[in-house]
Amino acid sequence: MRFLFVTDTHFRGTTPQHRRDNLPETEKEKWREVTGLARELGVTAVLHGGDLWDAPNPSLAVGAEFAALLQALPAPLYIIPGNHDIFGQNPATLPRTMLGLLARLGLVRLLEPGQPVWLKERDLTVRLTGQGFHYDLDRRDPALDYVVEKDDCDVAVHMVHGMLLQRPVFPGAPCTLIEQVAPLTRADYTLCGHAHLGFPETQLNGRWFLNPGALIRLSALPQEMERTPQVILLDFEGGRLRHRAIPLQCARPGDEVLDRTQLERAVFREEKLALFVQGIRAGGEYQGTGLEEIIDSIARQKGLAAEVRAEALRRMGQVQDMLAGGGGACE
Repeated sequence: MRFLFVTDTHFRGTTPQHRRDNLPETEKEKWREVTGLARELGVTAVLHGGDLWDAPNPSLAVGAEFAALLQALPAPLYIIPGNHDIFGQNPATLPRTMLGLLARLGLVRLLEPGQPVWLKERDLTVRLTGQGFHYDLDRRDPALDYVVEKDDCDVAVHMVHGMLLQRPVFPGAPCTLIEQVAPLTRADYTLCGHAHLGFPETQLNGRWFLNPGALIRLSALPQEMERTPQVILLDFEGGRLRHRAIPLQCARPGDEVLDRTQLERAVFREEKLALFVQGIRAGGEYQGTGLEEIIDSIARQKGLAAEVRAEALRRMGQVQDMLAGGGGACE
């Protein structure tokens, strides 16, 4: 039994300023290569680590174009929602998103928390589980999102759209360290997305932790300039656990497709924003720059009940949905 793991495709219909190419066409070319690999390698399923879309509500034209590419896959696509696939970091908005629509149409198969999927082939049984993105991911007990059991199977594979890392990126950034998860989980493989740069394959306590990095380079950071997008083949043929990274042949060198001009121009704007955020923090002692983080800080400082915080986050997701044209009603 074989699986192809890919993550953070960020399908979209426009090209950001820092790309020199036509990004939607590049995305299609990469997905066609993924489809070819899935067919050539005879995989049982393609696994997607989240952020299929760059926004939860792409236009119908964009949605139809990429849905046709997904339909051409020679194997089922199992996926977890990423933060870009939902409104307001709220999984409850999934039914009103393009990913939710594709799931209802049967073009993708969502892995829901607490609902394992068992795949059997000859004498081998693989257990698939998944945890999509939610606001408290990497902020609460890691065991709630990253730790799974190994029931009635030969191989357990768990996917999470979270900031699982070998070491913290910078102080204060929400993340979960592999060393926190390895002693607890029973999954043979923990597959992650969200951290676009990925990390080197890691084995601890006999468990593998993999993140190949985003299929699409959405920033012109130096690390992205040097990185080659890749996918991972999980090969369980003969009952042995093997995997290997496969760089995409169609991925062009970073300096051919990424333009750092806009990034350098943004430095001044970032400095201005930092001063603005510093002023907010000085006045209210709030941590974080996003609306979700500010709401969270206020709730914790004021000792508000968890239900009040959850309701505020839910309503913010509704507002974002409405403003984006999703049709959600505000209460």
